[in-house]
Amino acid sequence: MSIKRIDGKLFADMVIQGANNLTKNVKFVDSLNVFPVPDGDTGTNMNLSITSGSKEVKEKPNSHVGKVGQSFAKGLLMGARGNSGVILSQLFRGFSKSIESKETISTADFASALEAGVETAYKAVMKPIEGTILTVARETAKKSVEIAKTHEEFIPFLEETIVEAKASLNRTPDLLPVLKQVGVVDSGGQGLVLVYEGFLASLKGEEISLEGAEAALSLEELVEAEHRNVQSMLNTEDIIYGYCTEFMVKFENEKLKKHPFNIDTFRNELSAWGDSLLVVADDEIVKVHIHAEYPGEVFNLGQRFGSFLKLKAENMREQHTNLLHDDVATSPVAKNTNTVAEKQDFGIVTVAMGSGIKTLFESIGATVVIEGGQTMNPSTEDIVKAIKQCNAENVIVLPNNGNIVMAAQQAASVADCNVAVVPSKTVPQGMTALLSFNPTASLADNENGMKDALTTVKTGQITYAVRDTEIDGVQITKDHFMGILESKIITTDANQLEAAKKLLTNMVDDDSEILTILQGQDVTDNELSQLVAFAEENFDHVEIEVHNGNQPLYSYIFSIE
Repeated sequence: MSIKRIDGKLFADMVIQGANNLTKNVKFVDSLNVFPVPDGDTGTNMNLSITSGSKEVKEKPNSHVGKVGQSFAKGLLMGARGNSGVILSQLFRGFSKSIESKETISTADFASALEAGVETAYKAVMKPIEGTILTVARETAKKSVEIAKTHEEFIPFLEETIVEAKASLNRTPDLLPVLKQVGVVDSGGQGLVLVYEGFLASLKGEEISLEGAEAALSLEELVEAEHRNVQSMLNTEDIIYGYCTEFMVKFENEKLKKHPFNIDTFRNELSAWGDSLLVVADDEIVKVHIHAEYPGEVFNLGQRFGSFLKLKAENMREQHTNLLHDDVATSPVAKNTNTVAEKQDFGIVTVAMGSGIKTLFESIGATVVIEGGQTMNPSTEDIVKAIKQCNAENVIVLPNNGNIVMAAQQAASVADCNVAVVPSKTVPQGMTALLSFNPTASLADNENGMKDALTTVKTGQITYAVRDTEIDGVQITKDHFMGILESKIITTDANQLEAAKKLLTNMVDDDSEILTILQGQDVTDNELSQLVAFAEENFDHVEIEVHNGNQPLYSYIFSIE
């Protein structure tokens, strides 16, 4: 079969077959996770992400390949879950951007789009790590550009491209020592290779059947919310920058010729005029939020680049005075009612796994708690919905899991309010950050303060191993219990209680003041009592708090401050 150009219809089928191939191999990709803890969800996250993109493509058929690419990118963006899913969405966001104006594409166009995707994905990751899906994507794209110079036919072009993708995947253990230590290749890279193989199957006219395949379980939307009624407690005269100023400018080419737009330069200019500054932009618009004393000066800076689509300047001193006079109720948590709540200043979205932990977060001020976490990563869309549910001008998101941070950041970039992501990677970090929230401070100040709070707490977790292996010199046996301090496995024992005692012994030191124990689903009250007695006897200088977190996967979660 000779194929030299790909149109929208054919590319749509490639997307569908790529998604199907990943779905069919989810368990295999999940099994490649390098740590022997039950977080085998790379394949699940990538599958749920690409399935969302595939669904969007199916619902919006088009013969124009660029239009299909846009649909694919949008679906991926909104369905992205976990780091692997977010990176996958960024790879195809850049890919689709590269082909958006084309009705059909050649092998050279395809290779160029792969490179554009790599560039976009690398920009999205704060500290790219080689030996991961990023490496496989980068090396594959680079080789595909060379292959396209001698191959106009798509099938042989993609066959050779996949040969390089597999070779790159096999090199990942040489770049990331932990992969070699455990004896696996990178799971995200494997997922990407499966997508490419699905593309090739489509071009060959092969249909990848899902019959008999175990599709990944979708995360149920078990979101419950309580609106928080946050009131300012500062004095009116303490407000330094008096106007809450917002505007949105649509770029105009003529103005851009005189004043080229650079987001970093613009952000620095605006910072001299106020605080609580947020600037977001794409190819068409720039949106600004700032607390300023002279809104007119700020508007003038923005108008250099185009015309206003929206602008607003509200007198916060006047609002504050009226608020005090109105004597509005300041209950920490306003219970849901059938009436529509007024928009609040702040909302806080957090992620929790376990009914007890969810209740605990709500009790200390969370507005919306998304039920999810390890192996149940909420998607970008889940987080966007929770942000909207807060009904607030400013929203702070606490992911409480390293694999959810990127999805949260992606949600923040598409939300229609001001959003700050505080990158908490554990439940104790999230709780400590939430307790440091100050309703009288700006969004930017709260973001900085809550980030600082993350460093004041130590996290320990007890879970079980899913395979025999050795990590950092620790011999681990399948089904034995492991003690994890932060992200490092430091103890192991066949007995759950003994593993917990060993971990606490390693965590508690002379500077420790408060130990919080979150009881998991599989911990009996009798065992918990024995652990508390052990802690009281051995750490008499530490105050002990116990909560029934009812969390799955982790028998115990320890927080030490």
